Amino acid sequence: MLRAAPAILVVLAALSTAGCGSGSSESSSTSPSGGSGSSATVAVRSDFNPGATISRAHTCDGRDVSPPLYANGLPAATKEVVVVMRDPDAPGGDFIHWLIAHLHPASGSLSLPAGDLPPGAVLGKNSFGSLGYRGPCPPSGPAHHYVITVYALGQPSGLGKGFSAEEVSGLPVLGQGHLTGLYARQ
Repeated sequence: MLRAAPAILVVLAALSTAGCGSGSSESSSTSPSGGSGSSATVAVRSDFNPGATISRAHTCDGRDVSPPLYANGLPAATKEVVVVMRDPDAPGGDFIHWLIAHLHPASGSLSLPAGDLPPGAVLGKNSFGSLGYRGPCPPSGPAHHYVITVYALGQPSGLGKGFSAEEVSGLPVLGQGHLTGLYARQ
């Protein structure tokens, strides 16, 4: 058992450095409902690195404007992209900050400028009770994790204005990716 420890440490060290650096992303191959799946990995980027602090401009302490979002590696058959941003560290469990659907990729990628609502996009209802984006606004204390998930769908979602995160969890997904940022208030 002790001989395996150095090998495990090497693997863990490699995994912890994967995704570090500018323009990198996190990814996963789980379905929206959290189970394992065989979906393609989508690279997700923003103006913060994975695991880094989210810019104040994107929080309740700043302008509270949605961050820019870039997704690459969307499967060729992608018909629609859906974005969900959640705070799994909230006292009551997942707190939804952003739901947006009916995003249409171009050539396997998606580019969403900060604060932008593209024509035809549909906003879901966040946990604040409003439509669209509301940024990180945790209570004082340790930093919360904010997970942005991009879902590539092979068919139109059918989601309407005010849709919920639960409705997203039932959609068939071709690919997805995640980007996690941190934010703390003093």
